[in-house]
Amino acid sequence: MTDADHQADRDRPADADHLALVCSTAGDGDSGVYAYEYDADAGTLSALTTTSIEHPMFLAVHPEGDRVYVANRTDGGTVSAFAVDRSDGALDRRADRSSEGVGPCYVSVDPAGRYAFVANYGGGTAAMYPLDGAGDLGPACDVVRHEGHGPVADRQADPHPHAAVPGPDGRYLYVPDLGTDEVAVYRIDADDDRLVPADPPAAALPPGTGPRHLAFDADGEYGYLVGELDSTVTVLSRDSSTGALVPVASASTLPDEATAAEDASADDNSPADVHVHPDGPVYVSNRGHQSVAAFEAFDDARGALRPLGHTPTGGANPRDFAVAPDGRHLLVENRDGYEVATFAVGADGRLAERARRDAPKPTCLAFVPRV
Repeated sequence: MTDADHQADRDRPADADHLALVCSTAGDGDSGVYAYEYDADAGTLSALTTTSIEHPMFLAVHPEGDRVYVANRTDGGTVSAFAVDRSDGALDRRADRSSEGVGPCYVSVDPAGRYAFVANYGGGTAAMYPLDGAGDLGPACDVVRHEGHGPVADRQADPHPHAAVPGPDGRYLYVPDLGTDEVAVYRIDADDDRLVPADPPAAALPPGTGPRHLAFDADGEYGYLVGELDSTVTVLSRDSSTGALVPVASASTLPDEATAAEDASADDNSPADVHVHPDGPVYVSNRGHQSVAAFEAFDDARGALRPLGHTPTGGANPRDFAVAPDGRHLLVENRDGYEVATFAVGADGRLAERARRDAPKPTCLAFVPRV
């Protein structure tokens, strides 16, 4: 870790007290949501409680911090709401609702806490759920079904919604579809509790991209989209008035030397998650190459994404990751390495390892404020 990295740690404001909740799909009685105390200075996780859940794939936290929603691949697909004890992270199940499709893989909440959204990878659907004043989850109020396919026969024979991401202002919902090579765009109609196709209704990506996850920058001007099938991150310019997305730049998530034909990591790579740091850098996890790729924020004048480098995660299958609330650390879930690895974020956006924590097959991590 360089002097600049240490100075960056000193200069950032101290983090509030947070818990980290981690989804585990280990099976054999170990599946559930694990709660850890997060040390914002050291980047370490200390075990607190475990809530047994059948097959939790992804979780989201209500803006108020007292409700958690879990996409659960059980009973044909459910989304479950829990009250969270913010002293120790214990979860109290409040409701189970059908995910309205097969293989729920993503759940989110709009910024105002009015709705939850679920993407069903195997069912080709995305669902919308009303939340009451306490954040409790009602039955689905709308379900949209995708149609189409892509050129990669074994992955794109059918639609595969892989995320459901509310825009920064909560007016539009964006659904990357791995099977159709599109990001569907819906207007969130709060008067009738409906998802209305925007105009245009989708942003098209090059055939074989395999859109997976999407993250917006702080002001919502640009989105960054992971292409799972072609190992790319694509910059999408966003029109805040219409919700429309337009691709403006793309870059490989692999280093140049890994794209050579003789490098097996290029063929086996499958990027998973993307997040935008509060200070601007963009990060993407690479499964296969087992790394986190870092990029400078998109510069319209330059018209390109500039790579900052690739950091080995030290474990297999870094499925998802999270940026700590104060931006000082990035925590990576090495699913098949059975651990969460913590990296310090330097002033230049580069990463340096800080800590590791054993965790049973972690697939998703989210922070909950303790107060």
